[in-house]
Amino acid sequence: MVAAPDAQPVSQVDPSPPDLEHMNDILADWAARSAASSAALIERFEAMGYEVRGKSEDEIAEVLHRPPTRAATR
Repeated sequence: MVAAPDAQPVSQVDPSPPDLEHMNDILADWAARSAASSAALIERFEAMGYEVRGKSEDEIAEVLHRPPTRAATR
């Protein structure tokens, strides 16, 4: 009988943490898709200082990849 290699169960494997920049890209794309169909989310991004009103989903994603251009308002 051949012994199996000492492998950890999948639930115990510790993958390296995701790259922060890559995670930000994923979140910006997700937020842009969500904002494209949500007037409330557009309003929220505008209040946070992101100029997204009237932009396409791709344009919103580009805006969200950068810091806000205006000061946040309430």
